[in-house]
Amino acid sequence: MVLGAGLAGLSSALMLAKGGVDVTVIESHTDWDVVGAGLTISGPSFRAIEALGILKDVSEQGHTHPGIKVHDHEGRYLKTLTSPGIQSQSGDALPGAGGILRSTLHQILLTHLNGLGVQVQMGLSCQSLVQVASNKDRSVCAEVKLNDGRELEFDAVVVAEGLFSSSRQALFPASSAPTFTGQACWRMVLPRPRQVDHRFFYLGGSVKVGLTPVSDQQMYLFLLETLAQKPKRDASELHFILKNLLAEFNGELRDIAEALYPESNIVYRPLEAHLLKEPWHKGAVVLVGDAAHATTPQLASGAAMAMEDGIVLAQEFVGATHVGQAFERYFARRFERCKMVVEN
Repeated sequence: MVLGAGLAGLSSALMLAKGGVDVTVIESHTDWDVVGAGLTISGPSFRAIEALGILKDVSEQGHTHPGIKVHDHEGRYLKTLTSPGIQSQSGDALPGAGGILRSTLHQILLTHLNGLGVQVQMGLSCQSLVQVASNKDRSVCAEVKLNDGRELEFDAVVVAEGLFSSSRQALFPASSAPTFTGQACWRMVLPRPRQVDHRFFYLGGSVKVGLTPVSDQQMYLFLLETLAQKPKRDASELHFILKNLLAEFNGELRDIAEALYPESNIVYRPLEAHLLKEPWHKGAVVLVGDAAHATTPQLASGAAMAMEDGIVLAQEFVGATHVGQAFERYFARRFERCKMVVEN
């Protein structure tokens, strides 16, 4: 069973199903109102996307570009930084950079999973997770109690519940809680002017800000704000605050700031991070994605790490002699890489 149908959960389910594993996926939400805006895609992210078998869909429905065009805070072009491409499995060069709407990437993964005959069961969540002796052999399996009252037994459970995973808290009660990083992230999807054909960075202001194309018609604004503490902000005030944060910039950013209004669809999130430093598995249960290693967007690798988790977990699960061996090998391959991303 996979608990959670975000990017980590869907990637894990897709790769396990491709490996011939019988997969059940549940999601606590009752609809696909995916929270978030756009995602920046780096070279390693494209490598994971290719391994998932969704490169063609992402390239067609998202946007690929050679790298970053750097501007000063007045909007004046300074330099293009080309992102080095990574070689694909077939030997061809993958795109160096790109972008896609989170909802689009989510739907691509969901479509491919459905194509394998796996349907996500909506409105279901895990109420309790208990390790029990397996009826099949002497190994341990997991008994899951769902919010609809059913109690089901699985050979393995993949926890993909995100940063505030209740299953992680139950399995690892002594682990540290997610920590506020001192930053908040603002995102907003906008129509894409023709000149925004690369990722744009604007340097020299007091905040980190840029634009990423995510399709032929759209881009998203990203802005990172430094904060001494996590503030409570009313949704009705977000457009005023974002307008002030953009006030020192000209060019495309000035046009965006002047067009902000109370109904602007702004996604605002204080950034919290977490790294589970003990093994991400216990018995028949394993953690993937933000449930194990939640990071901030500076390296544009959070989604990539989630997708890589699913790929590596499936590789080890299909090739292992027992579940415990698969989880141990998965953790051994993933911990240092994810730790590097979270800490940097």
